[in-house]
Amino acid sequence: MKVAKFGGTSVASAEQIRKVAAIVAEDKERKLIVVSAPGKRSSDDTKVTDLLIKLGETYLTKGEAEEELQAVVSRYDSIATELGLDGEITATIEADLRERLTFDRNRPGSFMDLIKASGEDNNAKLIAAFLQKEGINAVYVNPQDAGLLVSDEPGNAQVLSEAYDNLKRLRDREEVIVFPGFFGYSKEGTLVTFPRGGSDITGSILAAGTKADLYENFTDVDSVFAANPNVVKNPVKIKRMTYREMRELSYAGFSVFHDEALIPAFRNDIPVCVKNTNNPSSTGTMIISEREYFLNPVIGIAADEGFSTIYVRKYLMNREVGFGRKLLQILEDEGLSYEHIPSGIDDTSVILRQEQLTAEIEERIVQRIREELAVDDVYIERDFAMVMIVGEGMHNTVGVSARATQALARANVNIEMINQGSSEVSLVLGIHSEDADRAVQELYQEFFGSADETVQ
Repeated sequence: MKVAKFGGTSVASAEQIRKVAAIVAEDKERKLIVVSAPGKRSSDDTKVTDLLIKLGETYLTKGEAEEELQAVVSRYDSIATELGLDGEITATIEADLRERLTFDRNRPGSFMDLIKASGEDNNAKLIAAFLQKEGINAVYVNPQDAGLLVSDEPGNAQVLSEAYDNLKRLRDREEVIVFPGFFGYSKEGTLVTFPRGGSDITGSILAAGTKADLYENFTDVDSVFAANPNVVKNPVKIKRMTYREMRELSYAGFSVFHDEALIPAFRNDIPVCVKNTNNPSSTGTMIISEREYFLNPVIGIAADEGFSTIYVRKYLMNREVGFGRKLLQILEDEGLSYEHIPSGIDDTSVILRQEQLTAEIEERIVQRIREELAVDDVYIERDFAMVMIVGEGMHNTVGVSARATQALARANVNIEMINQGSSEVSLVLGIHSEDADRAVQELYQEFFGSADETVQ
C-alpha cells in the first residue's frame, strides 16, 4: 500500500488534477491520496489558501466578505467546469464556506483555522468526485471521521498518539481514499491546523498510521537537488538521502518539506519518495533510514536568511556557574526560541530568528542582560544567513571544514560563526545575508563541481 500526497501545484488546475487521476489509476497500490489546496497556476496567480486568509481576515474585521467568498468559489467552479463536473460540487463548496463563516468570531485563532482548512477539505471533495467520474472507486474521507486527533493549538497542531490506532482502519477500506491535508480535530471536535507544510505532515501521519510500504510526495520537480536551482545553475539531483539529511536541509531552507513533516514516517521506518506530478516516470529521490555514505559525504548545501545575533561578553564568564541558564531565561521570558549558541571563555552569541524581534524586545533584552548579568558588553546584530553543509558521511571524512572555509575565502565571504552539531550531520556557517548566494555557489562548486547528474 502506498500513501501519495499531491501538493498545491499538483492540484492547482483541471489540467493538473487530470494528471493526478492518471497517476492514481496507473498504480493500484496508491490507495490513500492526500491533497493540498489549489496552488498557483502561474507565477502571478494567487493560491487558494491566500484567498481564504483574505476571506477570513475580512470577515473578522467587517462581519461581511461576499466578494472574497465569491473569489474562492469562482476558483473551484472554474476547476470543476473544466473537469466536466456538474454544478453540484460548486454548490456544496459554497455552502460549506458559508457555514464556516458562522463560527464564533470571538475565537479568531480557531476561526481562521476553520477557514484556511476549507482549501484542502473542499479540494478533496472535488478531486474525489472527479476520480469517481473517471471510473475510479474513490471516496472522500474527513479527518474527523478517520480519527485524526490532534492537540488543540490553533495553527500548531500536534498529532496525538491514539490517532495512529484510529487511522490504521483506513488500510482495510476497498476504495481509493481522498484525504484532505493540513488539519485534524481535537478531542473536543474542534478543527485545528498543522504548522506550515501541513499537508506533508498529514501524509506522513497517514503513512505511519496505515503502516504503508511507501509514502510518495508528488510535487513539481523531478527530485530533491543538492542546492537551490534558483541559486545554482542545474544542480545535481539527489538519488538517495536519509531522513536526518532531509530534515537538516529542510530546516535550512529547502522548500520540498517542512522540517518536521517526515518525523512520523521516520519513526516508523517508512521510505519516502519525492516525485514529479508532471513527470511521474522519473525515479525521484528516495528518503530512507541509511545510505552508502562513502559515495558522497556531503549530500546538499542550503542557506536560510533572516537571523540576528545577540553578542554577550563578560570576563571570566566560563567560571560563572549558571550564566548560560540566566541568559536563556531572559529569552524565555520574552517568548523567544534560539537556533545556535556558539561560545568562548569570555563571550557567547545567541543566534535566533530575526522575525521574533521588535525594537522594543531588543531594547528590553539588552537592558536586562546588561543589568542582571553585569556583562562587559552586549549588542544585537541583524541580517545574518546560516549556510548549512549537510551529509551523514562528514563525520568519517577528514577535511570537510577546511574545504568549506577555503571555498568561502575564495569567494571573499567572511565567516561570523561556525557550529557543528554533535551528530556531525551538518556544518553551519554564519555569514552576512548579502553574501548568502555567493557562498552557496562557491561551496557547491567545491563539493559538487565535478559530480555527475545525480548523487547517491
